[in-house]
Amino acid sequence: MSKKMNIKNREAYENAVVRCREKGISIPTIAMQKNPELVPEDIKSRLHVVDIKAIDPLNLYRITWKNDPETGLFNDGNIVEFPSELTGVDARIIGIVGKWFPTGSHKVGAAFGCLVPELVTGGFDPTKQKAVWPSTGNYCRGGAFDSALLGCESIAILPEEMSQERFDWLSKVASETIATPGCESNVKEIYDKCWEIKSTRPECMVFNQFEEWGNSRWHYHVTASIVEEQFNRLKKPGQRLSAWVSATGSAGTIAAGDYLKTIAPDVIVSASEALQCPTLLSCGFGGHRIEGIGDKHVPWIHNVRNTDLVTAVDDQVCMNLLRLFNEETGHKALAKAGVSSDLINQLKLLGISSISNLLSAIKTAKWYEMDGRDVIFMPLTDSAEMYNSRLTELETENGKYSNEDALRHIAADLQGCTTDNSRELSFHDRKQLHNFKYFTWVEQQQRDVDELRELWDRDFWPEMYAGATEWDAAIEKFNADVKA
Repeated sequence: MSKKMNIKNREAYENAVVRCREKGISIPTIAMQKNPELVPEDIKSRLHVVDIKAIDPLNLYRITWKNDPETGLFNDGNIVEFPSELTGVDARIIGIVGKWFPTGSHKVGAAFGCLVPELVTGGFDPTKQKAVWPSTGNYCRGGAFDSALLGCESIAILPEEMSQERFDWLSKVASETIATPGCESNVKEIYDKCWEIKSTRPECMVFNQFEEWGNSRWHYHVTASIVEEQFNRLKKPGQRLSAWVSATGSAGTIAAGDYLKTIAPDVIVSASEALQCPTLLSCGFGGHRIEGIGDKHVPWIHNVRNTDLVTAVDDQVCMNLLRLFNEETGHKALAKAGVSSDLINQLKLLGISSISNLLSAIKTAKWYEMDGRDVIFMPLTDSAEMYNSRLTELETENGKYSNEDALRHIAADLQGCTTDNSRELSFHDRKQLHNFKYFTWVEQQQRDVDELRELWDRDFWPEMYAGATEWDAAIEKFNADVKA
């Protein structure tokens, strides 16, 4: 993207302006998403009476890590800190909470980063085109929600084996939902459906999170910002920002680590994935149950040059902890183990991939022998409310959750979490994973091999992230034209 965002199609731009004028839509800037204090007072005065889940354009201003669930306005950010009583390590492990985004997941921000730059430059015409959101669950929900708020039609694509809660939610928000064969890691089937849509439905524009730079740019600027702020607010004398732990998924969220390395060059970027689909660990493959991560390929937008450690997590352990964290018997066992009631009440803020991130954070702390001076951050992408059907399935399959189950899971899965199935990446390991992109993106998705080589250039990534610096000027101009 050039530094100046020129209008791509004047007719599409004017159509978007008219559509937003008719629906009373204004769009927040990235600066506002980072610092909601910049949101105009007239927006704030109306926002606090709008439900955060409502299909209301005002909720565009709630695409931020700083929503206050109590007041309906904003705060300094929402976190959960996991003490050694739970983790078994001395390092501070802090999760930034995605639950309080409008869709219950921060993926609504990644989708914003993909759609809005096109909308405000005439690259997408909301009166003639439909936005297609290929995903394993949360991104397509975010895209459908953003589309609805911006007066656009949407098509959500996700694997048929994803949680029923996702499909129930999409039935009320997306214009159309397509279920593709397979589970979480069956992403090629999603790509095949996208190619079919491209060839048969010219009115559709695909926003593929695995290759859309808007995804990683949004996290580089917005997600990294909340981590930086929280670290500066919470750090104690002598403490250091030591690691950013994130599941790879589409590789958008992990891009926050690229920014964090600019302010803390020694920070470790640790990638979490499912042991049943160990793509980064061993160029492996397979199906798994950690919804939202690990898709049998390396995303185009993943800067593997900046990934230091790979930690693979057994999906069964995540399911064990999903029960421990959400069943009364588990809560009682955790309380007896010394975990505070305040933390126990917050464990419902962790969905399955968030639990995987927590386990990877523990592995990271143990791998690098981190101590009380080290602070690790990770995203809590979504919450347990998206997985109630999974809890029901687990009880049907395994019976009532017992005290013995809870004690075993605390001892073996938390306190007993080890550094097994971890891989510290050398230069040549990173180059190997970069080259692994070839088989998906050049052979299957029609990317050029010279583009692939460009991604290995260390100068490419800072220049790419800098492309977002012009977003706000384009958004402000668009809003001014809407009001004119």
